[in-house]
Amino acid sequence: MAGSVNKVILIGNLGRDPEVRTLPSGDRVVSFSLATTESWRDRNTGERKDRTEWHNISIFNENLGKIAEQYCRKGSKVYLEGQLQTREYTDKDGNQRKATDVVLQRFRGELTLLDSKGGRGEGDYDSGYGQSGGSFGRSSPMERGPVERRPAPAGKLSDELDDDIPF
Repeated sequence: MAGSVNKVILIGNLGRDPEVRTLPSGDRVVSFSLATTESWRDRNTGERKDRTEWHNISIFNENLGKIAEQYCRKGSKVYLEGQLQTREYTDKDGNQRKATDVVLQRFRGELTLLDSKGGRGEGDYDSGYGQSGGSFGRSSPMERGPVERRPAPAGKLSDELDDDIPF
């Protein structure tokens, strides 16, 4: 194989409201923490157990950053695709540290809001396209209402079009 892949897909809930910072270059970065929780039943006790992982998310994509800033709140459920990126920093005690973030780059990455209008209250929004949902104009056929079909007026372009398309 000639290349490699660095891709992360997560579905989880925001652990805090998105924070917006401006870099010295003038670019904006939106960051937040995302919790993913795995649940299972203990075989011996039958008790329900959970394990939560926390992920640091940084969005450098201007459009996705605006969506996160405007519509995401603590508790909002999101789907995102990004890349793992490790950075080094010095903590307040002068110790050298490393942190791994999920980064949505400037021209890569995806963010889909999974909360729906009328959901739990946090993260509710209206996409502005006459439907609620996080895909901003895209929804599954099951979420769409019935389409109203009107017959085309006689003598119009529809009479000239041939429905037998050769491909």
